[in-house]
Order: sequence, then structure tokens, then C-alpha cells
Amino acid sequence: MTRHFQHEIEKLKVRILALAALVEKSVRNAVTALAERDTEMAQVVIGEDREIDLVEVDIEEECQKILALHQPVAHDLRFIIAVLKINAELERIGDAAVSIAEQICYWVNEGHTDVSYDFESMAKKAQAMLHNSLDALVNFNAQTAFEVIAEDDKVDEIYGDVHRFVRRGVQSAPHQSGGFIHLLAISRHIERIADHASNIAEVVIYLVEGRIIRHRAKDAMKQDTFGNGSQS
Repeated sequence: MTRHFQHEIEKLKVRILALAALVEKSVRNAVTALAERDTEMAQVVIGEDREIDLVEVDIEEECQKILALHQPVAHDLRFIIAVLKINAELERIGDAAVSIAEQICYWVNEGHTDVSYDFESMAKKAQAMLHNSLDALVNFNAQTAFEVIAEDDKVDEIYGDVHRFVRRGVQSAPHQSGGFIHLLAISRHIERIADHASNIAEVVIYLVEGRIIRHRAKDAMKQDTFGNGSQS
């Protein structure tokens, strides 16, 4: 690895971690706005999305430049591919945070706050999945990544609970259906954050072990638990 190439890789690491910090902040603010019914905080989340988008594009262009100029192979190539994938997942998480913020504004401004659901458990699990997937990236820790993937089912279960809550609410109070629909949309976006965090964890496993476990993550997790996973 040439000194210039090494410098480019290190710069890329800094950029992807900076984007991760921006996205974590956006999700944290969206969850706070939801808990406190704070439309001003929600507007902050919406307003800061442009910065996330610009950084995401900049990182993608940097990856393309490195691929064209240095033609990396082996682990270096895997790293560039992983950054491209994680970059896209982080941008989508930022979009989900914005969608939550927009739903909060509709929910509050349309006077639907008498219809509510306790999203604390779901939001905390999704936030933890995001944080831990990024921690796995920083530390090249496949075990933490597998643990993130395992948590996704728990978020899905809560999402199912919200579906049932909304269905019962619409049936019993159809005049409040607008509020219930906003709650369902919020839960969907939280669930998507968890999905994207799980996707990041899968990419970390690819980066560390060279295994593509997309669509078979749970089987790979069992394999890892019994010590049969391959390393590279």
C-alpha cells in the first residue's frame, strides 16, 4: 500500500464515521421529538438532512475515485465496497429520521396527540442497534454485528404490536383514524431504522470475515455461535 493510498483510506474512514455521527444525532433528535411531541426539534431533524445527503454523495465520489486511481484488491477492495454499502444505509437511516420528524409535525399540528402509543422500547432498541452496528464497524467486531442482527426480530415484534393497536383503535374510534395512521407510519420508520442497522451489521461481517450473509443472516449467526464460521 502506497503512502498516498493509505492516506486516502484513512480519510475515508474518518468521513464514514463522521457521517455515522450525523445520522446517530438525527435519529436521537427524532426520537426525542417523538417522546416530547416537540415540533421544533422535529424541524431541526428535517433541516439537517441536507448535510447528511451532501456528505453521503461526497463519500460515494471519494470511493469511486479511489477505485479508479488505485484499483485496490483483497481486503482494501472489501473495505471500499463496505463503505459504499454502509454509506447508502446511513443515508436511508437519515431519511427515516426525517420521515419520523415529518409525521410528528402532522400528528401534533393536526391535533391527534390524544391518540398515542409508547414507542420508547421500540425506539431504544432501534437506536441501540444503530449504535452497536457502528461500534462493530469501528472495532471490526463480527460478534457485535451478529448480536445486532439478532435484535431485529424484537423490533419486528413490537411493530406487529403497533399494527394490532392501530387496527383495534381504528375499529373502536374511526373518527380518530388520522392519528392512528400517523402512529403506524412512525412505527414503520423506526422499524426501517432497525432494518438498516441490521444491514450495516451484515456488511461489517462481510468486511471482517469475507462472508456475504444477506438473506441468510440468521443461519450464519447460528453457524457463528457453534464456531463453524469461516474467517478470512
